[in-house]
Amino acid sequence: MTEWSGAVGKLFLAGLLALTAVSASQAGISAAGGSPAHLTLTEAQQMAFERNWDLLAARSDVDAATAQRLIAHEFPNPTVSLSTSKVSMDNHGNGSTMGNGLLERSYDTILAVNQLFEVGGKRRHRQVSVEAGLAGGRARLWDARRVLDLAISKAYAAAVLAEANVQVLRQSSETLRKETRIAQDRFNAGDISRADKSQIEITAERFELDAQTASANARTARITLENLMGIPKPSGEILLSDNLETLAVSLIAGESPGPGAARADIVAAEQAVKKAEADLRLQKAYRIPDPTVSLQYERNPGDLPNTIGVGVSFPLPLWNNNRGNIKAAEAAREQSSIELERAKAMAAADIAIAGVAHDEARKRWLNYRDSIRPKSAQILETLTYSYRKGGATVLDLLSAERNDNDIRMATLQALSDTATAAAALKAAREALPTETKHQ
Repeated sequence: MTEWSGAVGKLFLAGLLALTAVSASQAGISAAGGSPAHLTLTEAQQMAFERNWDLLAARSDVDAATAQRLIAHEFPNPTVSLSTSKVSMDNHGNGSTMGNGLLERSYDTILAVNQLFEVGGKRRHRQVSVEAGLAGGRARLWDARRVLDLAISKAYAAAVLAEANVQVLRQSSETLRKETRIAQDRFNAGDISRADKSQIEITAERFELDAQTASANARTARITLENLMGIPKPSGEILLSDNLETLAVSLIAGESPGPGAARADIVAAEQAVKKAEADLRLQKAYRIPDPTVSLQYERNPGDLPNTIGVGVSFPLPLWNNNRGNIKAAEAAREQSSIELERAKAMAAADIAIAGVAHDEARKRWLNYRDSIRPKSAQILETLTYSYRKGGATVLDLLSAERNDNDIRMATLQALSDTATAAAALKAAREALPTETKHQ
C-alpha cells in the first residue's frame, strides 16, 4: 500500500508538471535574452509555473514532505556492541583448561544486538502526521499555482492596458498635430490668433509627453510580468499578443465549487488540522516507554565457555511524563483549527468581493462602450468639423479633445478592470480537483 501511494504521488507531480509546463520552443523563447518574442496570457501562466521562484519553493516543500514520508516508514536500526575483558598483558596468563590458543584463552568476550521497538501506536501516528503533511504540501503547491495564475493575469492586463494608453495618447497627439497644420494655415489667413495656434501646439506636445510617460509605465508593467514569470534578467522587451477585449472574454469567471469541493488553501488548512491531531496523539503515546530488546552471546572459555542471554530495558517515566510537549501539541492543534476557520472565511470573502467587483466593472465597461464612448466620439467629430469651418473656438476643440481622450482611457480602464475582476473571481472559485485531494 505504501509503495502504491508513493507511486500515485509521483504520478500526481509528473502529471501536474506535464499539464502546465511548456517548452522553450513552444513559448517562443529567444536565445539571446530568455524572453518570448510574442506572449499570450496562457503562455505567460505556463512559463510562470515552470520558472516562478515562489512556486519552485512550494514544489521543494512537497519534495521535503515526500522525504519525511520515507523516514516515517523506516524502522529504527539495531545496535551492535562487542566487548572483550580479562585480557592479561602476559601472553600465558589467560590460558584455560581448553588450551592457550587465541580462542581457548579465558577472555570474556560479549557480542550483543539491541533493537528498539516502538509501542503505543507511535509509528502509526507518525505516519498519519507525515501523510497529512504531504497532502497539505500538495494542496499548498496547487494553491500557489492558483495565486500565481491570478497575479500573472493581473500583471498581463496591466501591461496591455499601459500599452493601450500609449496608443490613445499618441493618437490624440497625432490628431492635434494635424490640427496644428490647419491652424497654421488659418493663422496665415488671419482667421485665428497666434494664441489660439499656440494653445493647439502646446496641447499636442503635452499629449506627446504623456504618451512617453505612458510608454515608460508600459515597459515597467512588462518588467513586472517578466519577473513573475521567473525570467532571470527582465527587460520589458516582450510583445504581448492578447488585447483587453480578448482577455475580458477569456477570463470568464468559473462556477462556484460544488458540494464536497474546496479551494486548495482550505484543503491545506484541513490537512494541517489532521497533522496537528496526529502529532498530539504521538506526543501522548510518548508517555508509554519504548522497550529495547537485547540478544547477547558471551564466550568465556572455562567451565561454561559459551552462553546466550536475552534482556529488555526501557526508561522509567518517573520525572518526565512528556507534559510539556503534549501542551505544545494541543496549542498547535488549536491554532491549526483557528487557521482552518479563517481560511474558510477568507475564501468566502474572496468570492463575495470578487463578485461585486466583477459586476461593477462589467457594467461600467458596457456603459462606456455602448453609450459614453460613442457620444464622446460624435461630439469630438462635430466640434472638429465646426472648428475647421469657423463655428467653434479653439477652447471648444481642445476641451472636446481632452474629454474624448479621458473617456477613451476610462473605457480601457473599465475593460481592464473587467478582465482582472473576472480573473479574481475565477481564482476565488477554483477548487482543488477531487483526485488531487485524496492522493
